Amino acid sequence: MPLAVYVLGLGIFTQGTSEFMLSGLLPAMADDLGVSIPDAGLLISAFAIGMVIGAPLLAVATLRWPRRTALVALQAVFIAAHVAGALAPGYGLLFATRVVSALAYAGFWGVAVAAAVALAPADAKAKAVAVVASGLTLATIVGVPAGTVLSQSAGWRAAFWGVAALTLISLVCTVFAVAGGKGVKEETRTVRSELRAMREPRLWLSYAITAFAFGAVIVTFSYLASLLTEESGLAEGWVPAVLALFGVGGLIGMTIGGRLPERHSTRSLVLGLGAMVIASAVLAVTARHMVVTLILVFVLGIAGYVTNPALQARVFTLAPGAPTLVGAANTAAFNIGNTVAPALGGLTIAAGLGYASVAWVGAALGAAGLLGALWAGRLERRGARPSTVVTGRPADRKPTAVDV
Repeated sequence: MPLAVYVLGLGIFTQGTSEFMLSGLLPAMADDLGVSIPDAGLLISAFAIGMVIGAPLLAVATLRWPRRTALVALQAVFIAAHVAGALAPGYGLLFATRVVSALAYAGFWGVAVAAAVALAPADAKAKAVAVVASGLTLATIVGVPAGTVLSQSAGWRAAFWGVAALTLISLVCTVFAVAGGKGVKEETRTVRSELRAMREPRLWLSYAITAFAFGAVIVTFSYLASLLTEESGLAEGWVPAVLALFGVGGLIGMTIGGRLPERHSTRSLVLGLGAMVIASAVLAVTARHMVVTLILVFVLGIAGYVTNPALQARVFTLAPGAPTLVGAANTAAFNIGNTVAPALGGLTIAAGLGYASVAWVGAALGAAGLLGALWAGRLERRGARPSTVVTGRPADRKPTAVDV
């Protein structure tokens, strides 16, 4: 695998840390900014809204740019927004910086995945996508707990400064590792040709599954710090360790999902979402039992990420003629779940149902995704299959089950 692919994963790690670190910062941010926990939770939704808008918008805007130029420019904007966020005097400006950060991050996601697919060998396209996406998993294991510890010792603004510094390092690595310049040839890409390739109905079913699947896990994760301290009675100092436990579960899930045979991709979606529904429902009932909660947090990490490789790779096989837009739209789908789910969780908390109620929201969203996965499996059994690989161009090979 080319070094550049791992550098792209580093970029996702640094920026993905910001995407999820607010789950451990919400209590401190709410107290400092003078807002409620549900209002602070809207900062997570603000980031997700920026991702939903930014993914397709930035993909189109940078479609004709050299990929290295786009990657560096988007990281620079992300850094600037985090500096502004660290200095923000109030909730309103911080909210705006979260949207801008997300716009840049969404654009980076789309370009990074397309670049990884283009850089990888013909037989390792899906693996390249998994390497890039694993940066997000590592963010939950290392970045989010580290941000929480930093926030507890130096304030939540220090976590924003830390993300800005790490992203600057990633930017420098991108300059040196990703090929660019006049001598580098890239495939010709046009908006019209990519939009034409995205007419496949099964692609949009996959996007719906992605939104429900990610929403199912993120709604609980978003309020996990408050759930642990308010419902389970966990001391605040142990919250980073539990967040890391979730991340370890996520890494295990990602590893399992990435190693499952291609012919079992739909089955992995069904099993992962089924486990997510059960674990979320049990958590909602047993949140006051600390040991059970800790076990379920680990299970949620596994179930939440075991589906990720299939969700990431399948869209490229369903619409191989749209290597940039298809990944950007999948990023938007992930963040539709990331937008709606925390907002729904905030509504249940504001209604006085308690922090454990967010797990019921997760169970409902997971059930919707499970129905979508079963529908996709039915289409597979009918023999509906795409005909090309994850390259953006037709290829001479027989389709596999990851293509459904």
